[in-house]
Amino acid sequence: MYRLPVSTSSGRPGALHVDHLTLRFGGLAALSDVSLSVQPGELLAIIGPNGAGKTCLLNCVSGLYRAQSGAIGFVDRAAVHRDLTRKKAHHRAALGIARSFQNLELFRHMSVLENLMLGRHVHMKGGVLGSGFYWGLQEKEEIRERQVVEEIIDFLEIERIRDKTVGSLPYGLQKRVELGRALAMDPTLLLLDEPMAGMNSEEKEDMARFVLDVHEERGVAVVLIEHDMGVVMDLAERIVVLDFGRKLAEGPPETIRNDERVIQAYLGEAVS
Repeated sequence: MYRLPVSTSSGRPGALHVDHLTLRFGGLAALSDVSLSVQPGELLAIIGPNGAGKTCLLNCVSGLYRAQSGAIGFVDRAAVHRDLTRKKAHHRAALGIARSFQNLELFRHMSVLENLMLGRHVHMKGGVLGSGFYWGLQEKEEIRERQVVEEIIDFLEIERIRDKTVGSLPYGLQKRVELGRALAMDPTLLLLDEPMAGMNSEEKEDMARFVLDVHEERGVAVVLIEHDMGVVMDLAERIVVLDFGRKLAEGPPETIRNDERVIQAYLGEAVS
């Protein structure tokens, strides 16, 4: 079984260690020997130019892609060290890894409440089909999981749209619903792929507040991909910079904003 380094495991759920990960598509190396760690309860940002490999990295961690080499270790909900390398995406979700997507992956014809309930099915013994039969233990389980979803609806302040069809909602609210569906999985590690892309300034402020609350109030480790450097510098405790599939730099925001290599490759000028 893969073991996390002592410095990054600490026996607490949510710790992640990516070790020398390489991902290729034909002759193109999307990731080349990338290593990084996420501490339990940490908010880590991953930045870099388009095509740097940021989303590919999240896809490897969540199980959508399988890297050609390298290892991924994770401390699950039960504080057990897991090797994720060969585990499928739904197994990783059950262990405590949830994510949102750069492009919305919601069921547009379903209501907000129904989309959030789908996030709870990873915890339901009856599964999606079984939940359609409303009796006995299955009914009690459905009621219990519905209570969790109600708390998320309150947390994200979406009570007024709970019964609306997702496809009828403004884009900013759809992004909030997708965050809610990820939270409904009760993650210890939350992977957010550009959760504020396409939002106006007010919507960004709301989303940033929710992400910070998830991190601080719920103690969830967060890995955030985001192009808005103001948001990144305000939220992140540590930043990893990727460029052409390789790790270019790593450190706290004050170090990254003044790193000459990062400025030349991505920022263009030091971020104030």
